[in-house]
Amino acid sequence: MHIIDYAIFVVYMLAMLGVGVYFFNKNKTAEDFYVSGRNMSSWHIGLSVVATDVGGGFSIGLGGLGFTMGISGSWMLFTGLLGAWLSAVFLIPKVSALGHKYKFFTFPQIFNHFYNAKVALLAGIISAIGYIGFTSSQVLAGAKLASATIKGLDLQTALIVMGLIAVIYTAIGGLKAVIYTDTIQWLILIGGLVFIGIPIAYTAVGGYDAIKTTLAPEYLSLTNVKWYQILNWSITIIPIWFVGMTLYQRIYASKGEKEAKKAWMIAGVFEWPIMAFMGVILGMLAKVAATKGMFDGITDAANMDSEMGLPILLATILPVGLMGLMLSSYFSAILSTADSCLMAASGNIVTDIIAKFSKKELSHKKELRLSQMVTLIVGFLAILIASQMQNVLELMLYSYAFMVSGLFVPVIGALFWKKSHPTAAFWSMLFGGATTILLIVTENKLPLGIKLPEHLDANLYGISISLILFVTISIYYNNKKERQNGIQTN
Repeated sequence: MHIIDYAIFVVYMLAMLGVGVYFFNKNKTAEDFYVSGRNMSSWHIGLSVVATDVGGGFSIGLGGLGFTMGISGSWMLFTGLLGAWLSAVFLIPKVSALGHKYKFFTFPQIFNHFYNAKVALLAGIISAIGYIGFTSSQVLAGAKLASATIKGLDLQTALIVMGLIAVIYTAIGGLKAVIYTDTIQWLILIGGLVFIGIPIAYTAVGGYDAIKTTLAPEYLSLTNVKWYQILNWSITIIPIWFVGMTLYQRIYASKGEKEAKKAWMIAGVFEWPIMAFMGVILGMLAKVAATKGMFDGITDAANMDSEMGLPILLATILPVGLMGLMLSSYFSAILSTADSCLMAASGNIVTDIIAKFSKKELSHKKELRLSQMVTLIVGFLAILIASQMQNVLELMLYSYAFMVSGLFVPVIGALFWKKSHPTAAFWSMLFGGATTILLIVTENKLPLGIKLPEHLDANLYGISISLILFVTISIYYNNKKERQNGIQTN
């Protein structure tokens, strides 16, 4: 990159840190830090939600899907649209009122309200682990982008630099800094893609004729996707809208139910079709460029890392100045997700885990400082995990799957089934999440040489185990209670 590009990029990063410093003195309590004083508008919340959900991981991941399968990769974010709108209709009316009435900070506090403290503690642990993994995926996405576009920067150094920037401004600024930077970052990303990335890449590869002659016909078809791919995306991404800590924080941070529902509708539309198609189109253009030999040192497009195609394309085609702007755009997306996931994980650890074992109530100032310290520690752990991984989308979906398989069934039961029982919630969470992790580690292999179908996501089996346990144990305890009541009546 040219010195001008570096200058633009550095100014952008300093501006993000400046937002964190600005809000550092604005935060007086943990409520300010975690839920922005509960007075945010729908547009700020909506843009923050989509920036967090799509973010850098899905931006880089979508580029990878476009590189390998074409525009059909956009169906992945169609499940995000469905999840957003379903949760707006069914979840927000219940959760918004509870959050404002009981001053909730976190998602697991819902479990404490409907079940008990033990269930809420387990939910906090599952959510924290999932969001630490998710934060790692964003740091890895940023590192891949940086190492591909900045000459001489290796992946491990990029991990440390990216991670530290995200961790520092999140730790000092809290959710209000996160939401305002998300808004800025999202606008920068959209502007960068619409006015810089796509037009220049399209022209550089030779336009539609080059795309049509270089890529296989299925790349331009919306049917180049298997039924089980859509099923796997659906069972992983739709439920996250009902269990995502980052989303509950934003419901609590909204002024009320009306603003939260509007924010979710805004987020859904931006996810699909807007971001979905822009991401996969850039990935397709990267595949064209790689196939035509436009990338220095890469002669085999079929065997290169598909997620590196987009960053290398940007580094190859963009002129001085625009490279810095486009790089800032993508780092915007990455940071907008990393900061939110950091907030979620630290919120779970402080509110749902540490607070359960604390014998005395902390002052507002001490609780705020503890929250900031935990955010720093979680950030460093996320950087360490990211250094051991290679694939952004895989790490993201693993984190999603773990949370969903453990938390989705119990939260639906709590909100919509009166017979839900705390014991059922606890064991369904434990075995649902454990099943998914076990199958991921063993690649769907069971004892005695039994192997489950490879094309079905491990999350499907985790949710199924969770559902079976939840329903059967709840029915058992309800029947037991009815029998006891019958004996007492007689």
